[in-house]
Amino acid sequence: MRRSRVRPVAAAVGLTALVAASLTAGPAQSKNTGLPLGDPALPETRTVTPIAPGVSLTDITRGTGEAKEKDYQTTRTGPWRVRMVTIDPAAGAVGSLRATYGPTLAPTETVSQLAAYSGAQVAVNASYFTFTASRSFPGDPVGLGLYDGDLLSEPSSGTAEVSMLMDARTNQVTFPGKLAWQERMVNKRSGNGLKLEFLGHPPVVPSKCAKKKDPTNCRQDGDVVKLPAKFSETTPAGKGVEVVLGRSGCVVSREKERGTTLTPVQTSLQATGKQTERLWTISRAKKKAGEKKACLRSTMRLRDALGNRIPTGPWVYGVNGRFTLTRDGVAVVPRGDTSLFMRHPRTFVGRTDAGQIGIVTIDGRQPSSVGASLRETAQVALSLGLTNAINLDGGGSTTMAINGAVANSVSGGSERSVGDALIWSPTPYARSKR
Repeated sequence: MRRSRVRPVAAAVGLTALVAASLTAGPAQSKNTGLPLGDPALPETRTVTPIAPGVSLTDITRGTGEAKEKDYQTTRTGPWRVRMVTIDPAAGAVGSLRATYGPTLAPTETVSQLAAYSGAQVAVNASYFTFTASRSFPGDPVGLGLYDGDLLSEPSSGTAEVSMLMDARTNQVTFPGKLAWQERMVNKRSGNGLKLEFLGHPPVVPSKCAKKKDPTNCRQDGDVVKLPAKFSETTPAGKGVEVVLGRSGCVVSREKERGTTLTPVQTSLQATGKQTERLWTISRAKKKAGEKKACLRSTMRLRDALGNRIPTGPWVYGVNGRFTLTRDGVAVVPRGDTSLFMRHPRTFVGRTDAGQIGIVTIDGRQPSSVGASLRETAQVALSLGLTNAINLDGGGSTTMAINGAVANSVSGGSERSVGDALIWSPTPYARSKR
């Protein structure tokens, strides 16, 4: 599989060298009480460092001294450390905003690895993802994952999930909230089809099917899952049936046992339970009709909450978040008392009314920066001019890399491997060769 979706830049410039060069040029430094964090009179220092034409890093330190761990959730004096990359097309920003992953989506890599892998100028962690190492696919997004127009992870049914969509040709960013997905695999000749349950998830084998020699004899409800090679080169092994399709959608192999290795152009369909019989049937060639092999096609619909169809051309990218922070200049985070609502490191993204894109991290759970609650994060977004913004994965995942070097202080002391990243590439959009 091709390893790069964007053209790599020449040589990555380390953050230390970048900051040193910008300091020589005299970055703006000022004291400001702009961030709505803690007591209003806290000192605040901002340093603006140019990264490229129309792209800059604003580094904000609010409060002084260090916090004790027992005070992280309650302190009114901080300190806080916030970093925002501003991408301003009107000021000459040239490049493309997109989401990316490693060689395949199922494993995890660090943000700095994904930045180097994709030639990104700026990168932050993006989607919430499976994370747990014991799972088969730790990098699997827990919700929407749309890359190069390929939907590799379906939107979740959870009430908290929201989405961000990007058009890499124009760098237009939209926040459509919750999305709905439906997809069927249909036999091109007969028109008979089967609804998919998931994308990229290991199918569950019903308990009464586990010992059956022929999986198509089970009548208990199971799963139907699509697993493209872009998601994982190896497919989950176990009871059930597996149908492998080639580039044109025609059947390459059919097995009454799951688990194989895919070539880069192949896609696996797996079924368990009573769905196995249906998949087995629609993927069977009709010899009497002169067919050498059956061919299937996908009918996929991705729609917003109003029922409008979401375009999925190769220039479209999408990631998932948890909760909308701001909408049309208003903070809209609901109240909650779970851990997600408490102070933690945060990563979020938004846009201004003037069309600027802001990519922001707030360090947290450290003496040098205590983190922010969801409600505090929404207020920070507003104070930075981000009238529409969503909360991305945070906590130990919160990482910002600039020209390949980690630019923030990661909670836990070292980078966490993540499923995908939101990146700014210094080259305009070109269709991926992946």
